[in-house]
Amino acid sequence: MDFRVLHIHDFNELNLSFNGLFFQHSKMSVKDDPESAGVQISTVHAGVHAGAHAGLHGLTGQRSASIALSSGGVWQDKSSSWSWMLSGFLLMNVVILGCALVSGSVFNALQVTSDHVQFFLIALMIPTVVWMIFYKVCTFREDEAVLYKDVHAGPVWLRGGLVLFGVCSLIMDVFKIALYVGYAHCDSPVKIAFPVVQAIFTLVQTYFLWLHARDCVQVQRIITRCGLMLSLATNLMVWMTAVTDESLHQTVYPSGNVSHSSHSLTVRASASNGDNNCECSYPACSIFEDAYYYLYPFNIEYSLFASAMAYVMWKNVGRVVDDHQPHEHRFHLRDVLVGPVGGLVVLVAGLATFVVYEVDVASDEQQKKEAALTIYYIANMVTVALMTGVTVAGCVIYRLERREHALGKNPTRSLDVGLLMGASMGQFTVSYFTIVAVLALGVDGTVNALNLALSVLTVAELLVQNVFIIEGLRREPHHESRRASVFSNLLALQAQEDRRSSGVLTPRGSITVTAHKPLPWKRKLLKEISAFLLLSNIILWIMPAFGARPQFDNPIGTDFYQFNMWVAVVNVGLPFGIFYRMHSVASLFEVYLKS
Repeated sequence: MDFRVLHIHDFNELNLSFNGLFFQHSKMSVKDDPESAGVQISTVHAGVHAGAHAGLHGLTGQRSASIALSSGGVWQDKSSSWSWMLSGFLLMNVVILGCALVSGSVFNALQVTSDHVQFFLIALMIPTVVWMIFYKVCTFREDEAVLYKDVHAGPVWLRGGLVLFGVCSLIMDVFKIALYVGYAHCDSPVKIAFPVVQAIFTLVQTYFLWLHARDCVQVQRIITRCGLMLSLATNLMVWMTAVTDESLHQTVYPSGNVSHSSHSLTVRASASNGDNNCECSYPACSIFEDAYYYLYPFNIEYSLFASAMAYVMWKNVGRVVDDHQPHEHRFHLRDVLVGPVGGLVVLVAGLATFVVYEVDVASDEQQKKEAALTIYYIANMVTVALMTGVTVAGCVIYRLERREHALGKNPTRSLDVGLLMGASMGQFTVSYFTIVAVLALGVDGTVNALNLALSVLTVAELLVQNVFIIEGLRREPHHESRRASVFSNLLALQAQEDRRSSGVLTPRGSITVTAHKPLPWKRKLLKEISAFLLLSNIILWIMPAFGARPQFDNPIGTDFYQFNMWVAVVNVGLPFGIFYRMHSVASLFEVYLKS
C-alpha cells in the first residue's frame, strides 16, 4: 500500500473520515466480540484526540511536521528514516573503530598502547555525558516531549540491578585511581583521568536510565536517537575493553611460551607500556591491583545492562503506545519452597566447589590439579543435569497450560529473546569445540570423560532452557486472584440494626480480611522451576566470571587446537557464555513474576 502524506491543516477531514471508516468496521465486528470492539473504539478515539491535539499545536506554529500514515496505522514523522540511518551509522563507525583499537592494543602493544584505548573511551564518555545532561535539561522539558511511557521497559528489578552493578563499578574506579596515583610519577596521566571520567559517566548514566528508561520521546528525534546510539556504542566499547583485560589476565600461558607472556595483562605492565622500571610509590598498590580485578565482572554486567536499556529507549523514540497498563507483578515466595531451597543448596555447594578448585588447581602437583578438575566437573555436571531435568518438566507444563501468547509490539521482549539466543552461541561454541577435541584425541582418563560429559550436558541444558525462558516471556502474565472474607462482631451487628432503624448505616463492627487463594499446581511448579533455575544460573555465572578457567587448566584444548586457536575460542566464546548466565537470571526472574 502506498503511503500518503497528510499535512496538518487536513487533519480535521482525516479525523472525520477515519472515524467513519472505523465506525463501519466496528459495527461489523461488535456482534462477534462486543468487549474487544469497545476497547478498540476507545483506543482509536483516544489516538484521534491525541492527534487532533498535536494538530492544534502545529497550527499555532509550535510544531510543523509532515505525517505519514502506513498500512499498519502507525503515525510516523517524515524525518524518522533519517534519524534511524544517522544513528545506525554512528554506532557502526564507533564500534568498528573501537574494535580496531582494542585489537591493536592486544596484538601490537608497542604502536597501539592501552593509553590510546583509554583516551578513545574518554572521548566517547564526555560527549555522552553532555548529551544526557542536555536531554534532561532541554529535550525532556519541551512541550509534549514524552507523551507516552513504555511500561515494559526498565522494570524496577532491572534498574535495581543496574544500580547494584554501578556501585560496584564505582568502587572499581576508586581502586584504579588509588592504584594509578602510585604510578603518577612515572606514568601517563591518562591512566588517572580514565577512571575519574568513567566514574562520572557511571553516575550520570545510572541517574539518567533510572528516570528515563521508559520514555517514548516525540521531539528532537534525530538528536535523541544519535545520543542513544552514542551511549550504546560507549557502553559496548567499555564492555569490550573490560572483557579483553579480564581475558588476558585470566589466560594461562604454557610454560616456555615467551612470545605470548608479554600479553599477560598486569596493571603495571599495561600502564607503563612495558617499562618495568616504573614502581609504585607506596606498598598498597598490589592490594588495589588484586582487588579491582575481582570487580571487573560487575563492571562488565553494568555495561551490558546499560547497553540493553539504551537500545530499548532508541527503539521507543517516536513510538506511540496505548494507555493500557499491565498488571503489577509483585515478588513474593508464598507457596514456593522447594525451588528456592534447592537452588540455595546448589549455590552454596557451587561456591564451596569453586573455592576448593581455585586453591588446588594452583598447586604444582599434577595430582592435585586433576583432583580439582574432577571435583569441578562433577559439581557442574550435577548442577547442569538437575537444571536440564526441571527445565524439561517446565516445558511440559507450558504445553498443558492454556495461557495465551502476548501480542503486540514489545521491544524489550524482542531484545531479551535476541540476546538470549545470541549470547548462548558463545557457550555452544566452547562446548562443541571441547567435544570435538576430546573425541578426536580419545576419551583417556576420568578427567577427559567428565569434560566430555559436561560439554554434552551443557549443550542439552542450553537448548531446553532457551525454550523454557522464551516461552515464559511470550506468555501472558497470570492475574492475582484473591477472595475477601468479612468477619462480623455479633454484638456490633445488633447495634448496627438499631442505627439502621434510625436511618444511619455504618459498617462499624465489621472487619474485612483478604484471604490468600493457594496457587494452582501448574503455576506453583512453574515458580518452583524458575526459582531453582535462577539460583543455579547465578552459580554458573560466578565460577567463570571470577576466574575459573578449566579450559586452560585442562590441556586437551591446547594440545588439539594449538595455543593460539584455543585462546581465541575461549576468550571470545566464554565472555558471551558469562553474559548468557546473567541474562538468564534476569529473564528467569521475569518468568517467575509472570507465572
